Formats: sequence, C-alpha cells, structure tokens
Amino acid sequence: MYSLRFRIARWVMAHRLASWLVFAVITAGFAAGLPQVQLKTIFSDLLPKDDPFVQVFKDHPNFGNPLTMTIMVKRKSGDIYNAETLNKVWKLTRDVDLAPGVDHDQILSIATEKARYAEATPFGIDMRPLMEDRVPATPEELADFRGRVDKSPNARTFLISGDASATLINATFIEQRLDYGTAFQYVHDLVEKARDADHEIYLAGQPALTGWVYKYQSQMFGIFAVTLGALVLSLLFYMRNIVGVVTPLVTSAVAAIWGFGLTGWLKSPIEPLLMIVPLLLVARSFSHCVQFTERYYEVYSHVRDRVKAAEITMGVMMAPSVLGIFTDIVGVFLIAIAPIPAMERFALFCGFWCIWLIPTGVVLISLLLASLPPPDNVDRLVGREGRSSAFQNAFQALLRRVSYLSYGKPARITTVVFAVIGVFAVYTALQIRIGNPVEGSNLLWPESEYNEAIRQINRHFPGVNTLEIVLEPKIANNPNRVARQADTVMTMFRLQRELEHDAAAPRATLSFGDYLMEGNRLFAGGNPKWLVLDPDNEAVNAAAIAVTLGSSTKAFANVIDFNMQNSTVSAWYKDNKQETVDAALASARAAVAKVGIDHKDFIVRLGTGTIALQQAMNNVVKRYHWVIIGLLNLVILAGCSLAYRSLVAGLILLIPVNLSNFILNASMHLLGIGLDINSLMVAAIGVGVGIDYGIYLLSRICEEYHAQEQDWGRAITASLTTTGKAIMFTATIMLLAILPWYFLSGLKFMADMGLLLVLTMLINMVLALVVLPLLVWLVKPRFVGRKDLIVGEGVDLSQFTASDDALQPELAVAK
Repeated sequence: MYSLRFRIARWVMAHRLASWLVFAVITAGFAAGLPQVQLKTIFSDLLPKDDPFVQVFKDHPNFGNPLTMTIMVKRKSGDIYNAETLNKVWKLTRDVDLAPGVDHDQILSIATEKARYAEATPFGIDMRPLMEDRVPATPEELADFRGRVDKSPNARTFLISGDASATLINATFIEQRLDYGTAFQYVHDLVEKARDADHEIYLAGQPALTGWVYKYQSQMFGIFAVTLGALVLSLLFYMRNIVGVVTPLVTSAVAAIWGFGLTGWLKSPIEPLLMIVPLLLVARSFSHCVQFTERYYEVYSHVRDRVKAAEITMGVMMAPSVLGIFTDIVGVFLIAIAPIPAMERFALFCGFWCIWLIPTGVVLISLLLASLPPPDNVDRLVGREGRSSAFQNAFQALLRRVSYLSYGKPARITTVVFAVIGVFAVYTALQIRIGNPVEGSNLLWPESEYNEAIRQINRHFPGVNTLEIVLEPKIANNPNRVARQADTVMTMFRLQRELEHDAAAPRATLSFGDYLMEGNRLFAGGNPKWLVLDPDNEAVNAAAIAVTLGSSTKAFANVIDFNMQNSTVSAWYKDNKQETVDAALASARAAVAKVGIDHKDFIVRLGTGTIALQQAMNNVVKRYHWVIIGLLNLVILAGCSLAYRSLVAGLILLIPVNLSNFILNASMHLLGIGLDINSLMVAAIGVGVGIDYGIYLLSRICEEYHAQEQDWGRAITASLTTTGKAIMFTATIMLLAILPWYFLSGLKFMADMGLLLVLTMLINMVLALVVLPLLVWLVKPRFVGRKDLIVGEGVDLSQFTASDDALQPELAVAK
C-alpha cells in the first residue's frame, strides 16, 4: 500500500504541468457556478419533514402562521384614543399592506375591516369595522370609537392592551413570495419612521427575526474577513516564508470555490445562519495544510530539493491526511440523517466541500510546495540545533514539558486527573437542556431590539407565541360545514375550558365559538346570560349566520378556513422558553385526551403554532443527537481500525474525542447554552476536528517508535515536538482567529458558536496532546510496532542528502 502512495506521488511530480492544468480546468468550471449561489432562508425547509406538528402546520398554514410580523404601537403617556396615535396606526396598517410578499387578506389591526364590533338592530345583528373608512378625529368620534372597542371583546384582548396604551398590527406573509431581507427592510424602515417623541414602535415575529439575521450578513462577512486576516497574520508571524503562507490560502480558496461552485450549479440555496460551518471547513483545510507543510519542512531540511521534498511529503502524508479528511466527511454527511430539508442540502454542500479537501489538501498542496520558492528559514522552523529561533526553542520546550505528563510516573497523576474530569464532564453533560433557554430568540443578544420587542409585546398582550389545536373534518368539503356544527363548537369550548383551568394555563384562548357566543348574546337581545350557546346545531348555526352575515369568512381566517370546514383553538403563552413549551404541550395533550381525538365528523389534531413548531425542532435534536454521534463513532472506529489494523487503535483515537464532546456539552450547560440543531452540528464536526489531531499524532508515534528504538517515552516526546507542534499551532491560531466573534458579532448565535468552536479547538488540542499519548503509554498497543500499517509510515530522512535526487523514496521507508 505504501509503495502505491509513493508511486502516485512520483507520477504527480513527474506530470506537474498536466496536474496543474487539470486543477485549473476544474476550478474554472466550479467558479462558473459561483454567480448562482444563493444565501436564502426557506422557512418550511427548516422544519423536520416527519414531525406530526409540522404535518399539521403544512395542512393548515393559516392557523397560527409563524410567518407573521407583529408591530406594537405604544403611546408613552396616556392611551391610544387620540387622533395622533390612531392616525399613526391607520398609516402603518396601510403601508404594511404594501410590503413585498404580504398576504393582503391576513392583515389585522384596529384600522382594518377584519377588526369588527357587533350590535343588535331592529333588523338583526350588525357587524361593522371598528374604524370604518377614516380615522376618528373629533372628541365625539373618538368617544364613539372607544365605545365600539368596548363592544368587541376580542379587540380588547388581542388588539388593544389592558391599559389601552398599546395596540397591535399583524401582517402575515406568503412564503413563496417572501424575501426576508427585502420585506424586513421595508417594514423596519416603516417602524423607524413611525417612532417619535410620543410613541414607541416595536417589531417582532419570525420574518423579523430572520430579517435581523439577513441584516447582520454584512457584519458576518466582515467578521469572517477579520478571522481570515488573523489567520494570515498568524501564518506570517510563525512561518515567515512564502510557502507557509501561500499554500494554506490557495488550497483553502480552491476548495471553497469548488464547494460553493457545486452549490451554485445545483441551484441549492444555503441557509445564512449555517454559514459558520464553511468557515470551520476553511479552518480544517488550514489545519491539514499546516500538518502537511510542517512535514515538508522536515523533509526539505534533509533533501534540499523542493520537488523531491514535495514528492516524499505527499507519499508520507497521503494516508493520514485522507483518513483525517474522511472523518470530516463522515461527520458532515451524517448530519443529513436529520429529516430537515435545509440540513440535508447543507450536509450535501459541506460534505462535498470536505471531499474536495482530499485533492486540494493532498495533491494541490504538493504541487504548490514543488513550485513555490523553497523556505530559507527551514532550519529554524524544524528546530535544528544551533539554528532555531528563541520562539521555536520556547515552543519545543513547552511541548517537551507537556509530553512528560503522558508517560513515566507523572502519567499516574495525569490519569487520575482526567478520570475525575471525565466523570464530572459526563455527569454535567447529561444535564444539558434541549431547546430555547430565553424569552424571545437566543439568536440575538438579550438587549437586542428584537428581544426587547418580544418582551414589550408579551408584557402588554397575551403574547406572540401560540399553540393551535386543529379540528379537522373527516371528509373534505363536508356539505354540513363542520366548523359551525354543535359538536365542533362544544368541543372547542371544552378544549378552552380544560386549557384555562390547567396549572400551566395560557394567558388567553380563542376559537370560532367565542365569536358565536357574542353573536348569540346580541341575537337574543343583548343580555349577557345568552352568551352560552345551546348545544344543538340549530342554535349554533343561527349564531354563526348572525356573526358572518354581511362579512366574508376571511375576517375569521385566524380561527376557521374560508369554507368553514377546519377550525382551531388558539392558546397564547407568556414566552417560548423551553419550560413554557413543555408545560403548554403537556397541558394541551391532557386537554385533547379528555375531549377525545375521534369525533363523528371531525378529528382533533395537536398541533401547530410557534410553540409546536419550536418543539418539532427540539424533537429532532432529541431523536438524532446520540444517533449521529453514535454512528459517527462507529464509522470512525471502523475506518481507523482498518487503517491501523487494530481495533485498539480505533478505541484509543475515540476516547479523547468523546471525552472532548462530553466536556463541550458540560461547558455549554454551565454557560447556559441550550442544545439545538446548530450546536449539534458543531458537536458532530468537533468530533472530526478531534479525530484529525489524534490521527496525525498517533501516526507520528508509530513512526517515532521505530526511529527512537522502541522507547515509548522518547517516541511520545518526539511526536509532540513535531506533529504536536503543528496541532498546537493550528488550534491556537484558530482559537485566536475565532475568539473575536464573541465580542464583534451582533448575532448572539454567531458569538455562541464562536465560543463553542474555541472550546472545541482548545479541548481537542489538550486531549490530543495529553490524553492520547497517555493512552498509548498505558496500553502500549502492539500495532504501534507493526511495519505494515496503512498509516504511521515514515521515511528515514538520514539517508537523504542534497545529492540524493536519484534515491527512490520507497527504498527509504522505515523498516
């Protein structure tokens, strides 16, 4: 196997021009797809396909539709019953109706025809808009308007706050026509213009949240530029030669062009929030390049021929590089088992990007090393005695001290320390909560404009978070109009009663039945005792006719559909913290169980709305977190065991990586970061990061074990001062480059992910440099002494001199 690798390396070096041409053509082909790359959020693609809550949402998108922007207009002093405030609400309502992608039938405020009051007249029940066709201006008109509001219980509950200081405007958008960036910018501009000395204006809702993410895109790209700049400066400081700086930049750039180019050709949109992962893949490319380049320095210091050094380095590093990249590929592709379309597309995008790291990180880098000017400071970089710099001497001394922790007498203490850390980490990691830990969105900082809007709306109104229980006819287009049958309406009331008397009662509930009660009262002369409907079809139908006569059923689209077939019971909750979500769903399940799921003409389905859809995402994490990590472990165990021809080798590599995962989860729990689909991605890729470090170091230990005359301590020390140096350097520069995210980002999500990546790099580095060699020392595995390993194959560089160009590399393979 090793001879094949060296033959491939020799062929590539012998046909460098042809190899360069192939890379140029492929890169140009992928680059042609770059203009078609789209950063775009598709809301329905963020939801798991097989979740029952998502199925209810897709069957009934008009109930509790999360694609709704909510604007709250608050009078700073006094109430809204003045011409200035009502004019502002009137104008905002009509301006929002012009927003791109808005559903004109789904705009609701006190200034729309859907907000109605009812009164009894000699000719029947008269349903009229609260504001009719103009804004009240005179004291008499304002007093009349206030009286109309008093006759509209639902307006008093859901559109005007209890202290009458605030009112809401709700605008729902059509997903197929919704461009989050454009719609948010339009509505946010309206909000900004509407603010004045007397009014506070707040904007909330899922489209607004996604709009903020879009708004921070330019800042995100700026932070990425800072990160890449920090990486380049670190390379310049450490390498101080053209090869060490240009090689990682070019190989990473080419891999990125191939990755984005393929996505462009496939016309597969990329979720903006997940753009952190490609930057992590750039970091992985940097890591592989640094390992490759460090070995090239060692070879070149003996051979003094850049082409020959590149050839030998390619032959030696091919197997561990491919094995390390293989773990990255597996970690990314396994994310696709989560049944979320956006994640499946993203796994395809990033998975192929990882695949491109093999040709770029093994072949292209070798071509660059063979073509770029040779480093003139190689003796300092490899720490050759008498020629190394003070920095390199200090670096080597630090790594030698670290190596002492992993063998001999200190190894016993190290073992006890990490055993205690491991037990604590496992215990703490298992306490981590799944779901949203804050009121509003954890994507943004607590003091952000969006989260402040959520808090203010929740303070003045039932809230922005609903749970919908849908009553769905068994037969589509039932001629009896199931939504206004007595059994259906009575079931609505029972559901509301059960929810409202539960310990986790919602702040408010609403159903079509609530409108019918008011109609029934007015139809019977206005006495409040007639609010209660008789439980028979005749009485219910009479109330329904009274309420809907002269108005379109679209005015009730939030509780029934246009044909009066499907209906919903809506429950509003104070926030969307995970404990609130859990309590709400438990209460709803109990209520549905009491009223029954299966009825004569309809079934009861739980549920949709923001509460249910948030739980649908959490269910994916619950179902697939350990599945993904477990499968990743199995695949890595099989691949590494095959490469080292030993099951023990696979276990030695996986122990530090899984310990790292537990420490990371424990750190998240202690920092108050909940486990969600995004942190699950980081955890899966983090396993790939850790196993990369382990593969490179274990392969070097196998090499040094023979070179150091089978002395375990010397082999560990030699490995840490060579390959370990590259690991520490790579992890350190990535840590320093990513850490600014936490301080620069307006997106808390990005700051949190940056913190998680920093922890991932740091934890994996420490465990790779200490725990892995410690395990090798404790186990003293026999595979290390084998000479037929696919990885762990070295070259006896002492056989090379500057005049040894004719020497065949495979003849110098360490025996």
